[in-house]
Amino acid sequence: VGELVPRRDRAGWEVSTGEGRVDGGSEVVRFDAERRKLDDLGDLYALIKTTEKLEKAFARDAIGPDEYERACLRLISQFKASESALQQDGSIESADTFMQEYRMDCPRARERLLRCGVPATVLSQSAGNADAAESAVRVAECVQHFITAMDALKLEQRAVDEVQPLLSDLMNSLTRVPNARVDAGRSKLADWLVQLNAMRAAEEISEGQSRQLLFDLDAAYSEFHRSLRAEKGAGDVSPHK
Repeated sequence: VGELVPRRDRAGWEVSTGEGRVDGGSEVVRFDAERRKLDDLGDLYALIKTTEKLEKAFARDAIGPDEYERACLRLISQFKASESALQQDGSIESADTFMQEYRMDCPRARERLLRCGVPATVLSQSAGNADAAESAVRVAECVQHFITAMDALKLEQRAVDEVQPLLSDLMNSLTRVPNARVDAGRSKLADWLVQLNAMRAAEEISEGQSRQLLFDLDAAYSEFHRSLRAEKGAGDVSPHK
């Protein structure tokens, strides 16, 4: 029998009650902690399964690209937060080992969440039709994303949670520019997104990686610029150095 813990009633008198048993209280705390852990693991499981269904729906044209992208971005964000929390409290080693342990056959979710870390629409051309005014806006936005990403690296921002969102925004913007042929640049930037997604948010890329990424961004921008000039005879637009 656990020891009775003294408590004071409203009048200030010290009383003993079975509600304060040390053993029972410890069991309740352990039970609550275990229940929270199972709830968190269940959330991660549900996020992976939902992503698998979303990817299947998109592949079958059962959902439009805009709706898919919004839902996918939300799932990716929730997945990263859930995985990080479970890793920090020691509940899982990684989402990969979690999927293996529970025998989750979700290849599309694995590709999207564990490997790419961005929606499929970000990695493929999806500009569609756009009039001259809208095209000009998309080009301007893309140029700004190039500038922002390159400036961040020049300012020695190297944390994954600082660099990855900038590249993701750039790739998303790049795919929406009509007639932009940046195949080599897009391929290299996609590889960088995969590499960054495999790292933890608090990790940093090295100085050498930062220089290489800046070089690849500059090369992609030049390719983007040449493509626009070839298609539209656009004037020179250069990022500030």
